[in-house]
Amino acid sequence: MFTEKDLTQLASHGISPEVAGAQMRRFVTGFPYLRLSGSAAVGHGIHAFSPQEEDFAVSRWKQYLAEGGEVAKFVPASGAASRMFKALFAFVNGDETEAEEGSPVAKILYNLDKLAFIDELNDTAMRLYGMTAGDLLEAGRQKDIINAIISEEGMNYGNLPKALLTFHKYADGSVRTPLEEHLAEGAQTAATGGKVNLHFTVSANHHGLFEKKIAESVKPMEDRFGVKYDISISEQKPSTDTIAATLDNEPFRDGDGNLVFRPGGHGALIENLGDMDSAVVFIKNIDNVVPDSLRESTIRYKQVLAGVLILAHDKIKEYLGMLREGRYSADDLAVIVEFLREKLFIESPLFDSLPEAELADYLMGKLNRPIRVCGMVRNVGEPGGGPFLAYSAAGAVAPQILESTQIDPQNKEYMEMMKKSTHFNPVDLVCYIKDVDGNRFDLSKYVDPDTGFISEKSLGGKDLRALELPGLWNGAMSNWNTVFVEVPIDTFNPVKTVNDLLRPAHQA
Repeated sequence: MFTEKDLTQLASHGISPEVAGAQMRRFVTGFPYLRLSGSAAVGHGIHAFSPQEEDFAVSRWKQYLAEGGEVAKFVPASGAASRMFKALFAFVNGDETEAEEGSPVAKILYNLDKLAFIDELNDTAMRLYGMTAGDLLEAGRQKDIINAIISEEGMNYGNLPKALLTFHKYADGSVRTPLEEHLAEGAQTAATGGKVNLHFTVSANHHGLFEKKIAESVKPMEDRFGVKYDISISEQKPSTDTIAATLDNEPFRDGDGNLVFRPGGHGALIENLGDMDSAVVFIKNIDNVVPDSLRESTIRYKQVLAGVLILAHDKIKEYLGMLREGRYSADDLAVIVEFLREKLFIESPLFDSLPEAELADYLMGKLNRPIRVCGMVRNVGEPGGGPFLAYSAAGAVAPQILESTQIDPQNKEYMEMMKKSTHFNPVDLVCYIKDVDGNRFDLSKYVDPDTGFISEKSLGGKDLRALELPGLWNGAMSNWNTVFVEVPIDTFNPVKTVNDLLRPAHQA
């Protein structure tokens, strides 16, 4: 299947022939659908805590920070903002000269002053056309306004990473990007000893832009919040790229006969996460940010999730110590099983069938894993994966975050589960990625390789098939210990289209 030239290409990416061969076989076999026990709900996979229980979790988190506990923020930020401006691109490239009333483009045009980047837009419009955006609007030059926003000769917002767009404008006239709002959120939720550790994953072609923005932003944000930042950047590793295939499941090649590689999706970032030298790591999407005045709920529930994580880790450490040292009774094993069932919502037929010594070994294997606590919000129709209880290959049931592509659309029972699901995943995680001895887990060992998916793409006018690795918070964390916690919807304020910036949550 692979020529000598191919093998050289693979070696340059750090991909072995065995891995490449396995990728090509996946195009033939596809990925199996998961077997579901049910959608997660409060009391059945999802915890909903009382204010007193939340306060207890917050107190435990603050204690962890006061004791100098390790903590960092991990923000996947490689995505370009092109999809945010899809409607704007269609308008500029279309035949109509005036946006249809009520359309996304019309809403932007008639709310320009509500956009945090209005000053930059006016400056750009003056440079390009000698008129402000408002003057252009009065003159009926709608396409020129939109062009000033998205084009390369304008603000270039259609090509920049979402992290570097102006999202919020403050009363004093200052503005902030999502990158800067993550700095602010980190200072308010994840500072230990006056220090905040943040890590951004970026694309190679935007690396320099991130470095420049960070250099500009750090000092003002340090002065504003009274902290010091330690910020690092990484790129998705070439070894996590996947080979593209033809529609006949053969290697897809460019005009020169070279293999075509594609990024393996956000699941590839499990390796970047595994390189983090911190016990606790917050993970959150780059666009889910709010201005300072609206961050109170976000701060509280970040602390709640982190406190729940530390409390779970406390128990796991206690139980593993007991099991390792052999100082347990049958009653102790029953308590550990109850913890797995009631706190982690893990169920296994082996809990009630294994002899005592074998059960102790089995429980050690269940406990000694990375931990994630995931905020879940009530389902209000926003896009995103959902929380389910799913079977493993060994027959145990555990909480999983699933995308629709992982669920068999021909299974009526599963489709009904999806339809009646009460919560969805806003990507709001706090993780513990070191074991109880302080050593980093090898996160690659906890990935379920059967949970990737195949999509249809094109290159140079030719159709191709693309392989995406198990998602970062989906299959890449499939074998972690997982806790789902209900959090308020006001902690979830994503910006998927430019029109989302007109929502109250993004008006400082």
